[in-house]
Amino acid sequence: MNTFTIPARLARPSLVSETHAEAKRRTIQLYREWYRAAPEMISLYSLNYSPQYVRHLLRQRFEANRHVTDLRAINVLLLKSRQEYQETVNAWKLPDQVMGILLKPKEASHQKTFLEKFYTGRDEEAIRPAASGVV
Repeated sequence: MNTFTIPARLARPSLVSETHAEAKRRTIQLYREWYRAAPEMISLYSLNYSPQYVRHLLRQRFEANRHVTDLRAINVLLLKSRQEYQETVNAWKLPDQVMGILLKPKEASHQKTFLEKFYTGRDEEAIRPAASGVV
């Protein structure tokens, strides 16, 4: 594998999807490019993960935005993901950036119910900092 990449090889003009079908096609195409680049990313950044695990994390990234239906928002997400892909595969990122931002698994943010807060004995939203000398 050649670790030197030519930036123009991955460059794409900024496209705007006019229909949902076109956006879906572009999303699948971009996902496939990320999927195929997983082994190259591992060797390029010396990651201690298997290609299957990296692909799993990439899939989670795409699945997190499955609910988006606004065409303008989809276009922005595609643009940002294309930019991340080009920067990652061209080795314009540091390994910490790839590990922390791109490959960090998303935790499901669980909103605590009133009873869960009650059982733990605290309500974080109700705790306010002390007034700073204002009477």
